[in-house]
Order: sequence, then C-alpha cells, then structure tokens
Amino acid sequence: MTIDRAVWQGRVDTGETGHTLRLHQVLRDYDACEASEVAGGAVVLGFCSDEGVRRNHGRQGAVAGPDMLRRALASLPVQGTPSVFDGGNIVCADERLEAAQAALGHRVAEVLAAGARPVVLGGGHEIAYGTFLGVAEHYGDRLRDEPILILNFDAHFDLRAQPTASSGTPFWQILQLLAGRQAPFHYACLGVSRYSNTDALFERATALSVDYWLDSTMLAHRLPEMCDQLEKKLAKVSHVYLTIDMDVLPGEKAPGVSAPAAHGVAFEVVEALIGVVRRSGKLRVADIAEYNPTYDRDGLTARVGARLLHPLITQLQG
Repeated sequence: MTIDRAVWQGRVDTGETGHTLRLHQVLRDYDACEASEVAGGAVVLGFCSDEGVRRNHGRQGAVAGPDMLRRALASLPVQGTPSVFDGGNIVCADERLEAAQAALGHRVAEVLAAGARPVVLGGGHEIAYGTFLGVAEHYGDRLRDEPILILNFDAHFDLRAQPTASSGTPFWQILQLLAGRQAPFHYACLGVSRYSNTDALFERATALSVDYWLDSTMLAHRLPEMCDQLEKKLAKVSHVYLTIDMDVLPGEKAPGVSAPAAHGVAFEVVEALIGVVRRSGKLRVADIAEYNPTYDRDGLTARVGARLLHPLITQLQG
C-alpha cells in the first residue's frame, strides 16, 4: 500500500540551528520497512469512510478526513527522532462498509503483531468497529483474562442495537463480538450529551454497566478529580483502546464534524485526560473519528485534531 507523500508536506527550517525537525521529515513508509524497524513505533492508518454516517442519517464529508488530518500533522515539530510510519488508507468503496471494516481490522492486527501502535484517522465513527476487529484478531482469547478498556470521548453512546451497521452502532457491535468470545465488555464514554441521546440509550448504557460522564460535569475545575478517577479505571485493565469522536469538543472549537456539539467538553480537559491514558503504558491502539473537512473553518478542526493526535504518535509513553 503506497502512501501519498503529497499530503506529508510542510515547512523545512533550512539554516536554523538546533533541532528543527517536523513530523513530515521523520515519517517513513510502513510497507517499505522491516518489522524490526517498525517495532516500538506508531503507524498512522487512514479509514476513508462516511458510509456509516450516511446510514445513520448524518451529514457526510468525513470520508476526506484522513488526508486532511495528515496535512495538519505534517508541519508539527517533533522532539528527538520518533519512529513514525504511514500505512496508507483503507477506502470504503461502493457502500461496502463491512468489507472496509474487515480490511481495517486486518491492517490493525498486522501493525499490532509488528509490535507497533496503530493510530487510525477517520472517517465516521464506524471506524471503531473496524479498529476493534483488529484488536480482537491480535489478542484473541487473551481478552478473557486480559481485559481491555474501550475508552470513548464522545457526545454519543453509539450503542444503537440495529441490524445494519452504522456510525451509531460500533460499541453495540463490539459488545456482541466480546460476548461471543466470553470476554468482558468494559466501556467508558466520556463527554456524553444529555440532549444527544434518547432515554432508551441511557437505559441501555446503564443496563450494560457503561461508565459514562456527562459533558456538563466535565469542567476544568474538576480536572484533578477526573484524572484520579480515570487512573483508577486504568488500573483495573490490561489494555486500552482509545477512540476520540471530535464532536465531544465544543462546536466553536470543532465546527468541522458530522454533528457539532452545543456544549461539549473543553479542549484542555480532553487533552489532559488523553495524557493520563498515554502515560499509563496500557494504550495499544487509538483512533479519531468524525472530522468532516466540508464543514471546517480555516482548518481549525483539523489543527485541533492534529494536536490531540501528535503526542499519541510521537510520545508513546511519558
């Protein structure tokens, strides 16, 4: 799978002294490297799909998200010379979402088997089921005894129990997958909006023991308390799958999403909590969803997404 170098273009500080490298200057082609070179690094993958958004009656455009996020990442400075690779895009063609999710799962599993961290750029939140297929393929029956926390920053539960997969069903699908393997379902959804989920979804979340925090409670002055609570959650599991739906952020901070938030969670809160996850040493895979370039303003949402992604890609721990 050939990567598109045209999206990895950025400033080069020729003539400057000191360390001036930017991400586009250290990034390498995943498929051109040996597994031994990739181990311990981060592999960027793209999931070009908004078919799940279409099926969920949302506004489309997230299919173009992965490469726009790459462009926003390209010129960000790096400390040292991190091992960062690009593994190209999985494209959902002809409305064949399930096939695209399966392809993404195989790619994620391949990266995990190489000893690297997959960081997947979406795309609608149907990305989550594809990413988790890879987790399940790699860890297999180990997930029974090595529980994984599915940590979702999102205004929506995405727990719809519908026969057709969409951007609203991924965590219900993951529940079914884990149940079929007799593995526990540890799902936490942080930033849930009381006004973006029906009573039925709240009741389902409660029945499934989903740990959720409302956006209205995730205020900056409570950050130390929230960090402490999150650390306690992380202590109970062996692995973490982190998924970030950009609609968890306030609409003025992230206008370019499929469903902008009227309230949302402040950027500094989301950023700090992601830092807690990263420093735990248990993060195995991450993805970001629902960035919709069609509705972005001056590339703001892309830059916000890039800032959240940057430490996940360049600072694997610490």
